[in-house]
Amino acid sequence: MKNRIKIVTILIIFISFAIVSFCVFFDEAILVRKKAIFRVNRIEKVVVLTFDDGPSPVWTTRILDELKKVNVKATFFMLGEHVAEYPEIAQRVVQEGHEIGNHTYDHRVLLYYTLEQLENEIKDTERIIKESTGRTTRYFRPPKAWLTAQEKKKIEELGYKVILWSLNSKDWVTFDDKYIVKYILKNIRPGDIVLFHDSGGVFSAEGGDRDETVKTIPLLVDALTKKGYRFATLTELLDNN
Repeated sequence: MKNRIKIVTILIIFISFAIVSFCVFFDEAILVRKKAIFRVNRIEKVVVLTFDDGPSPVWTTRILDELKKVNVKATFFMLGEHVAEYPEIAQRVVQEGHEIGNHTYDHRVLLYYTLEQLENEIKDTERIIKESTGRTTRYFRPPKAWLTAQEKKKIEELGYKVILWSLNSKDWVTFDDKYIVKYILKNIRPGDIVLFHDSGGVFSAEGGDRDETVKTIPLLVDALTKKGYRFATLTELLDNN
């Protein structure tokens, strides 16, 4: 009996470690890129910075401060419930020339939703963004990237483009800023869409520690600029394709 308990315990630990390792070191978006935009082939050295899960009264404001210092525009994929709670932060994003995308209302994995629930998630967030900022968006990014082919079709029918990413900073793991910059510099290509977060933690869609994200921005912008890259909004990247 004791041996059986030990075996089960070891198995649980191994499975838990495997799941954590998968989440930390593997980018799940690679598996669901079909019929979604994750990068654009460009000759010009241009890259798009995107931030998910905000707005946050703590982290979005600090990220906006850093982006302003380096004169870079980005695209923020926002949660409806966060826009409703912090409309003034969403307004600042727009006022400073950045773009907004739809990231659902509450960041639940969409695989568990019916198509009707999916439509409500998108439309409720669309309405809140419009009421808070006066802007509409036709860019949608699914939480955790997971979508079925049927869900992608439904999203397109609602007039949205599904936007994923080609480079994942994994900043939610709170990797060191220098490590994040080194990873991106090693893998960057013209037309890449880079994923960061301006809110959220390992187990929640709000809060978290984005200090390394904030510190990454000036280092990354400086390093990529020296390599001849410039930064664009998502619309600019797609329109000039």
